[in-house]
Amino acid sequence: MKTETVAARGSGAVRRVLEAELKAARARGAEHPRVVDVGGGSGGWAVPFAAAGCRVTVVEPSPNALATLQRRAEEEGVSDLITVIADDSDALGRHVEAGSADLVLAHGLLEIVDDPAAVLTALATAVAPGGAVSVLVANRNAAVLHRALAGRVGESRELLESADGVVAGDTVLRRFSAAGLRAGLEAAGLDVTLLQGDRVISDLVAGDVREDELADFELAAAGTPALREIASRLHAVARPRA
Repeated sequence: MKTETVAARGSGAVRRVLEAELKAARARGAEHPRVVDVGGGSGGWAVPFAAAGCRVTVVEPSPNALATLQRRAEEEGVSDLITVIADDSDALGRHVEAGSADLVLAHGLLEIVDDPAAVLTALATAVAPGGAVSVLVANRNAAVLHRALAGRVGESRELLESADGVVAGDTVLRRFSAAGLRAGLEAAGLDVTLLQGDRVISDLVAGDVREDELADFELAAAGTPALREIASRLHAVARPRA
């Protein structure tokens, strides 16, 4: 049996949570946990999950991203564990059986889809009883703070007052607050069991910082509510409501 190590992009706090989900799925009897990565891109999460022994389904419309995913999967020798669905996230229900996934990922997805509520409902439908949905989104508070610290105070004020946390020229359609993310997950019929920060200070630190020291701080800070509110990204884990 392969280990639960998931060496993907994202902070140690996110990886630690996802590795715990793999362990829990195996404890429920899933020898090869079923992971659905919606908007999985070039396989930054999918390939490490497959390398850890999971059967991974990636839903991704970009041909370029899928070509990179295929190359990475071949290099790691895990192509047989990855199923690719070349389609948009709103097609999830047509390709993935309801209640079939031990873990459903939507990382960097809700910021760019037309209807995040519909996507969250689809994620909730796909996850199996006892499984989990992992959502990683851009934090609007961080965007406000980063622009203010860069001296772009007017733009920071505009972001602060924007209903969706965006300004003209942004590459995303929306950013989230912790309260807004929780509300969206709950409206989709999910119970939020974890809400933490990702990259609390990593995008702010200037100068030389020891990587191990920064990683240790990020692990400690991720679950601290006040620091979570200024993290670059918010990470939520939610489960089907009983």
